[in-house]
Amino acid sequence: MTESIIQKEITVGELFERKKDDFGLQSLTGEVGFGNKIVSPDVNRPGLILTGFKNYFLYQRIQIVGQTEYSYLNTLSITKKRKAIRDLISFKIPVIIITKGLDFENYFIRIAKKNKIPILITKELTTNFIHKITMFLNSQLAPEMILHGSLVDVYGIGVLIRGESGIGKSELALDLVERGHRIVSDDIVSIRRRSQEILMGSGLKDRESLQHFMEIRGVGIIDLARIFGIRGIRLHKRVEIQIDLVKWRKNIDYERAGLTQDMIGILGVKIPHVVIPLVTGKNVSVIVEVVALNHQLKLIGIDAAQIFDLKLINLMKREGQKLANLDEDME
Repeated sequence: MTESIIQKEITVGELFERKKDDFGLQSLTGEVGFGNKIVSPDVNRPGLILTGFKNYFLYQRIQIVGQTEYSYLNTLSITKKRKAIRDLISFKIPVIIITKGLDFENYFIRIAKKNKIPILITKELTTNFIHKITMFLNSQLAPEMILHGSLVDVYGIGVLIRGESGIGKSELALDLVERGHRIVSDDIVSIRRRSQEILMGSGLKDRESLQHFMEIRGVGIIDLARIFGIRGIRLHKRVEIQIDLVKWRKNIDYERAGLTQDMIGILGVKIPHVVIPLVTGKNVSVIVEVVALNHQLKLIGIDAAQIFDLKLINLMKREGQKLANLDEDME
């Protein structure tokens, strides 16, 4: 089961060209530094560095300069103001973005050009702009992993099906679609971490036109979108469970009760992990459906394994009490 992690980045020039109209961006330094790379979806406000505190300065991020920084600099003498600006520019910052259309002195622009740090400006309010650009950067720079497997929406739960080549992942996905579920991608799945707890799966961005084609051994390539229509496909889906298909072996102790939930990590996010051993005659599609439905029950606090365990313990206690009563019977 192969997998690879893609390191994401975007240049300042790409950011400017793609969002200059949406954000109302203008460049005060021409195309200087447009090749600088942005690698973090987070932004930073450089207030502390302007006061002279240089420890823990997150210079790798986009620096947002707004009314707070502007007002502080205007309280300083020209000499101290320019020193604060030099302290800021001394770091290898990818780009500085000024909000609210604030008018900084030309010294700021000149020294930024000299150090090849681009300065962009927008009339957007600082808070609104930070929200917009963070949303954009999260979509562009979210950590991404490419996995070999199939992703299917089963009763609203995104199920990632994995297993060794030829074990039947595509056939299982096809059967699930025929049963009314929706496929996101087969064979190759792109997974992005959209937050600390959310994984989003889709086909590869540069192969969207091939996303809903499937190879079935013995049949060839089929077009799921044309065969099943819009009801059988999805463009993307949150990944919530991983199911591994494995060949059944006698010496392996597979989960029977489900009292403990195995978890697996993808891009730092842990999701439930289920291993299904394959034997002749097993209806795997029904099992996958049950796994999805059981996961939905757990989301609302209903755990069948825990309920069964509690009922069994109570039954054993009652039976034990009956035996105790028989021992006390003197007739």
